[in-house]
Amino acid sequence: MTSELQDKDGTLERLPIDVVIMAAGKGTRMKSRLPKVLQPLGGRPLLHHVLDTARALQARQAVVITGHGAMEVEAACSMDTRAESPLTISFVRQEPQLGTGHAVQQAVPALADDGVVVILSGDVPLTRPATLFHLITACAGEKLALLTLQMPDPAGYGRIVRAGTGVDGEVLAIVEHKDATPEQQAITEIYSGIMAVPAAQLKRWLARLDNSNAQGEYYLTDVVKFAVADGVPVVAHRIDDAVQVTGVNSPLQLAQLERAYQLQQAHRLMDEGVRLADPARFDVRGDLLCARDVSIDVNCVFQGQVNLGEGVSIGANCVIANAVIGAGTVIHPFTHIDGENLGVTVGAGALIGPFARLRPGAHLGAEVHIGNFVEVKNSTLAKGAKANHLAYLGDATVGERVNYGAGSITANYDGANKHRTVIEDDVHVGSNCVLVAPITLGAGGTVGGGSTVTKNTPAGALTVARGKQVSIPNWSRPKKLPKA
Repeated sequence: MTSELQDKDGTLERLPIDVVIMAAGKGTRMKSRLPKVLQPLGGRPLLHHVLDTARALQARQAVVITGHGAMEVEAACSMDTRAESPLTISFVRQEPQLGTGHAVQQAVPALADDGVVVILSGDVPLTRPATLFHLITACAGEKLALLTLQMPDPAGYGRIVRAGTGVDGEVLAIVEHKDATPEQQAITEIYSGIMAVPAAQLKRWLARLDNSNAQGEYYLTDVVKFAVADGVPVVAHRIDDAVQVTGVNSPLQLAQLERAYQLQQAHRLMDEGVRLADPARFDVRGDLLCARDVSIDVNCVFQGQVNLGEGVSIGANCVIANAVIGAGTVIHPFTHIDGENLGVTVGAGALIGPFARLRPGAHLGAEVHIGNFVEVKNSTLAKGAKANHLAYLGDATVGERVNYGAGSITANYDGANKHRTVIEDDVHVGSNCVLVAPITLGAGGTVGGGSTVTKNTPAGALTVARGKQVSIPNWSRPKKLPKA
């Protein structure tokens, strides 16, 4: 970000922004082999959300401080495929971890003197860019600006100590909870862990840190007392939205933040006109785009990139990932759609489910019907084709108005290779048929129920391939032998 600020003679001064992200902690209370900053929120690592914030600020760079699981964390940053805008990311290691001040000291060689440094935490994912813009504006390239929060129960957080008794008095210090006096522990304004500070000043203050405190650590918060001593104004931008500064230290906190995040997504979509049966029972773990008059029932999960056309209706308990659903389509309850890398597309006016499964490469035309317990994989179905019950279509090309019978399957795998089945327009496939690929069923033909078809069929023909029915009169079933 290049922040435009009025300087002393009234002209506009442009200040580059460098974001420093602390991501070295182990997260012992998470009780997980996965580093804390890689724990998922909304289907993505916590750290990816923070990097998104840096991108929204148009930061010149993000310096990520790693430690525990450093190689895994650094690799994950390069795998953020959802990043919509470029961001220069560099890494520094904090080994061992000797406190927040020690962490930021590791970033000093990567920081130029000409900008403003915004310090964020890799486990605090929901800070809004607009909030940080206000913080940067308060910094103005010459002040130390702190993001603070009024908290009824501030236990465990650093307290903001101000001059006098007013809530807007000059900030004098941040006192960590374990070092606070009883009077200071009664203060309810807390430091969020986020600050904006001129880079040149930050470097000088970091060089003066010591670990003379109850924790024996180098506290980043000590830069406040250095700023006060140097006559540099310390200002605070106070907010009342705790979610923006909430971090994750345990599975319970992660789950609580997940619900807060999902409620944000639900409110955003409802503001855009989406009808949600219950905003509290709704999960977006990727990007969900909705046209007008979309309705979504309870307990639905959306993953990856999902696009719902105008008037789409999603029934309860559906999971939809990496798919484009055409206008007016009805997805009945308990349907599972996952396009993975190949995607899934569903044409306008289709009816899908209940209990249907669309796998990668399923591309359905307009008004296609896929019914209960039907699975479609790597197949195209043209307009008006129907497979309504208990069927499998894999590696198939299905023409218009085809009716595909209950219990029928394409036998597309020979044990080594996949083969394609082509079903031309207006074919009727009876129930319980096996179509052994590679095979083509000619247009307008009919396959009798129970047939195993191994050869191409001509257009307009009736094809029956099953053994002759035999009835044996007076036949008795075998009986169990008596036990020895």
